[in-house]
Parts: sequence; C-alpha cells; structure tokens
Amino acid sequence: MELLKIIFPASGVETYLFIPPLVAFVISFFSSMAGLSGAFFILPFQMSVFGFTSPSVSSTNFLYNVVSIPGGVLRFIREKRMSWPLIFVIVAGTFPGVFAGYFIRIRYLPDPKAFKLFVGLVLFYIGIRLIRGFRNKRKRADQGDASMFVISNVSYSLKRISYDFNGETFSFSVPAMFLLSAIVGIIGGIYGIGGGAIIAPFCVSVFGLPVYTVAGAALMGTLITSVAGVFVYSIVPFGDGMAAPPDWSLGALFGLGGLAGIYLGAKVQRFMPERVIKVILALIIFWVSARYIYQFIAG
Repeated sequence: MELLKIIFPASGVETYLFIPPLVAFVISFFSSMAGLSGAFFILPFQMSVFGFTSPSVSSTNFLYNVVSIPGGVLRFIREKRMSWPLIFVIVAGTFPGVFAGYFIRIRYLPDPKAFKLFVGLVLFYIGIRLIRGFRNKRKRADQGDASMFVISNVSYSLKRISYDFNGETFSFSVPAMFLLSAIVGIIGGIYGIGGGAIIAPFCVSVFGLPVYTVAGAALMGTLITSVAGVFVYSIVPFGDGMAAPPDWSLGALFGLGGLAGIYLGAKVQRFMPERVIKVILALIIFWVSARYIYQFIAG
C-alpha cells in the first residue's frame, strides 16, 4: 500500500493515489443527478481531510469541475435534456461574478477559519432551498416513453423563456434568472464551485423547473465558469503579488473520478426519484454545514 502513497508538492497533500478519484466518483455520481458537480463536497474534503486550506484549494476545485463535467454534459445533450436558453442566461450572469468572487476570496477570506464559516453558511442555505423544493412535486415521465423525456417547443425573449417537458410547459423570467445568476456567480467565485451547486436548487425550488431539465444546464454553466475560475486564480496576482494556481495533479485526479461519476449519474438520473436525490443531498449538506459552523464557533 505504501507504494500507492503520494505527496503532491504544489499543495503538500499526502494521500493514497486512489483516494481522490474514488471519493470524487462516489460524490459526483449522486450529486450530478441534481445538476451538481460535487465540487461543494470536494472542497470540504480537501480542507478537512487533506488539510489543504490555502487559496489554491478554490482553484483546484475549479479544475476538478473542468475535468469532470464534460462527460455528463455530453450525456444530457445526447438525451436532448439540455436547455440552451437557460444555459445562456446562467452563464451571462455567473461568468462576471466569478471574477468578483475571486477578489473577495483573496482580500476578505484568506483566513481558513473565516472561509470555513462562509462555506458552512453557504451549504446551510443550499440545504434549506432543497428542503423547501420538496413541495414542488412534478409528475415523472413514463420511463418507457423516451419521447416524453426531452425538452421541446422552446420559445424565448428578453423577458421570458418557456419550454415543454413531460407533457407540461415550464417558464421563467429572464431578468430574475439573470440577477440570481449574478449573485450566485459571486458566491461561486469565492467558494470555488462555479455556482451550479447554488443555481440548481434555486431553479427547482424558486422557479419551479424540473430537476431533470435543470441538471444539464447547471452543469454546463458550472463548466464554463470553472474554466474562467482556473484562469483567474492562475493568472491574476493577489495579496503578496502571487497568483493561486491549482494543484494540477491533485485536481486532475479528483476530476478523473468525477468524470466517471458524473457520466454515470447523468445516465441513470431519469430512473431515480427526484425526492430521493434531494433528501440524500440535503442530509449531507446539513451535516457538512453544521460541522464547519461548529468549528468556527469552537475556535
């Protein structure tokens, strides 16, 4: 076993070679069904288990997204469950927020203790949104009728976007979604998650969109903003004049496990009850959130 132990020079993390991809696979398999890459679980894991608490942990998390998400996105595209107008609005709002979030993270949240409190509060809020979203029940598509499980009749304008799915018509306000995406972009830039972990629960619980159509758009938005996040953290200097690039090897290992997990999660999503997915995610989110808030209070 000792032959499989490795030290990552960029971050100082010492672990077994199979741990990062294995952890990422398990997390991303379940989280991807709800449109989450799993980055918001990978970050606490890196900080608490690996002791990786420098600003580079955020860019490493972005790198995980860049490597892991494409497989799941391709799966959603092949199954015609990708809402392109929704993607456009999400990216237009979150993309600038990533840059703003970077500077907030570096200037005001460099202390790991304060950063953990921030992480805990963000996760707690995500959990609340997921629980509230349980009330928005939609009938599931007939799993045997693939034609009902695709997005169709898409119409869009600067004010409103609508589409048909599973025999129902769904719509949302473009200005409202853009504003939410901008706020999420800032939080996502600070947290190093790309924003998808926050935007997906909002789309389901606030805008009433089915998770089966939100998942692909949220992952695509996270992918695009994560590319920007890796660039910003790697190029733009902070504080002492140095940038905070990712640990490329560690991020790639997490990403490879996530790539397999997200692809399989996207493939089996339509066969999983939406409520079950949300309950599992909410329980884990509350557990991680409570742990970080407690650590901050306990000092």
